[in-house]
Amino acid sequence: MKKLHILLAIFAVVLAVSCEGFLDVKPSNQASAETYITSVSDAEIMINGVMSQMTSSSYYGRNMFMYGDAKGGDFALRSQGRGLDQLYTFNHSHSSNSYSGYWTHLYNIIAQLNNLLLNIEKLEEEGEGSSALSNYKGQALTLRALVYFDLVRMYGKPYNMDKASYGVPLILEPLDASAQPTRASVEQVYAQIVADLTAGAPLLSKAKKNGYVNYYANKAIQARVYLYMENWAASLAAAEEIINSGIYTLYTPENWVNSWTVQFNTESIFELYIVTGESDLTSGSLSFYLRRHGHGSTSAMGWYMASDYWIERMNEDPNDVRWGVMDYDESFDQTGVKRYGSCYKYSGSTTFAGDGKGSATAVNIKVIRLSEMYLIAAEAAIGTGNKAKAADYLNAIRKRSPSLAPATAANVSVDMVLDERSKELFGEGHRFFDMMRLNKTITFNDDFIYPFVVITHREKTIDRTFYKTILPIALGELNANEAIRSQQNPGYATID
Repeated sequence: MKKLHILLAIFAVVLAVSCEGFLDVKPSNQASAETYITSVSDAEIMINGVMSQMTSSSYYGRNMFMYGDAKGGDFALRSQGRGLDQLYTFNHSHSSNSYSGYWTHLYNIIAQLNNLLLNIEKLEEEGEGSSALSNYKGQALTLRALVYFDLVRMYGKPYNMDKASYGVPLILEPLDASAQPTRASVEQVYAQIVADLTAGAPLLSKAKKNGYVNYYANKAIQARVYLYMENWAASLAAAEEIINSGIYTLYTPENWVNSWTVQFNTESIFELYIVTGESDLTSGSLSFYLRRHGHGSTSAMGWYMASDYWIERMNEDPNDVRWGVMDYDESFDQTGVKRYGSCYKYSGSTTFAGDGKGSATAVNIKVIRLSEMYLIAAEAAIGTGNKAKAADYLNAIRKRSPSLAPATAANVSVDMVLDERSKELFGEGHRFFDMMRLNKTITFNDDFIYPFVVITHREKTIDRTFYKTILPIALGELNANEAIRSQQNPGYATID
């Protein structure tokens, strides 16, 4: 029987990244994949390896954020053939442009986390548990929940659309290479996510530890997950616990732009460290993908720019401080006015300041920021019927648009929050998923590149009934796992 793709490298020892706070040592026992974790130091190595894997181009290092924005209407493709075109064009099939790297890479991370959890539980059963080991267990559970959340959003329908439909396989322990796991329902996957987060939270420290998840990162993921499930009360409670903790503070309008030049700033709840020379993707980085053509390097091809629709949204206030991370792109209007569609969050600044490592492409990835928690709290408060509270949370972020009138209890709406999420979280991988969960129509800025590129794999306007809004199970996986062959996502071919 063929080896299942999601088990590739399932027991590989992942070396720790060599940066401050990360150990550069090897596990104490490499003889057996299921027993080599014998100490707190070994557990730390495994967590370090997972963190390193999360910075891969197949995940938060680039493609996860590109997936969320290229598909959501806030990005526009500048020219064909420059990279990741198929995300924007929805040119996916099970045999070509399947983006199977998401599936394979994320399941590899899950395999590492499952191995860590199994070994910690063995140590606990042998009476060798400790508070440090419990903390790593909490981190592993939290990270597994996050990875499954990302998988089910890409491969399953929105929770509030059809939670009985196929999600992804739930693999919670190391498997034999011949295993043939089948897909759980969307509802079952979300239930496991919640279970992992609930079990992990009390094991985690509330202290900040840069580059790792803590108790509040767990709560932030809970806030996200419950928002998608439309459990407004639970989402609001999780977001407010973080907001009221005093551990994190919002960037002021004056320091918002410079916040991108600083590692682990006051809003950073979960931030991945990008190491120069290791996890730095250089010309394949988000920095390169979002800057204008030729800026700083002839290798910068101007892959993706802000769409006209996003720019129109931002133009509601020319004094919005968030213009400070935008620069002009290749386009000019008929009067020669520059179009500010290039995003420099992942370059540190429009002058390539970076974030203190001497490289403008080795900027840390801010996976979860406090700003998002305020926006989640605003939307969840609307869901609970407390519009006054919603307006207060929304206005805390709208201060970055000083010329806009504050929201009030009388006019605050989910659409206002959605617009603010678009502005604040631009380039951070949320827009497409927001549009899907809220059952919105996405209109693409295809005329930005017409007639040089003609989009043939989707219409200019789509909604979540379009089958390509979820990814296909790749041909390699179908060939490797007979059991999953009949569980392909609707609209895609099952097998060649």
